Amino acid sequence: MRRESAQLYSFHKGVSHFMRAHWLYKIIFRFLNGFIVVPAFRLGLGRVVSNPITGRIMLLVLKGRRSKKTRFTPVGYAIIGGKIYCYRGGRLRGAWYLNLMANPYVEIILPNRRLKGYAEEVNDSAERIRAIRQILKNGGLTGFVYGFNPWTAGDDLIEEKMRGIEVVRITPERALESQQVR
Repeated sequence: MRRESAQLYSFHKGVSHFMRAHWLYKIIFRFLNGFIVVPAFRLGLGRVVSNPITGRIMLLVLKGRRSKKTRFTPVGYAIIGGKIYCYRGGRLRGAWYLNLMANPYVEIILPNRRLKGYAEEVNDSAERIRAIRQILKNGGLTGFVYGFNPWTAGDDLIEEKMRGIEVVRITPERALESQQVR
């Protein structure tokens, strides 16, 4: 009986520690996005904040599904075959994702250009895994946040760890100059 109580206490202590760390991470993330990343992109300095260390970042310019206000959301991305991919991270339904699905015509600010396109959820498993792998490879230090190495992990591991995470494919109105994987 004592051993079970100790294990239960240890479990709750671990959950409590995780929740404190999660909220701290969320506060830091919002601060960096709101006061550094978004203003840098809006000033044309996207190349400064989107680099191999912080990861490739783009800015989605979305319309709120209820408020109709313009929203700016930084996300990691990959370009594969002329399409731009991003995913809704974490296990919660992000407001930006819901806004994008409600109004799939989106403006994108890449580090070196602006464009518009049409977004849709990726349903093909192979395409989804390929996109996730490339986004995480492009993610710099954040590419390892899900507990595996995107460079060496097998497709099965990626599928298991990223279950429930939606991937979005954005097809630009005009073709991108580079059709290769980036």
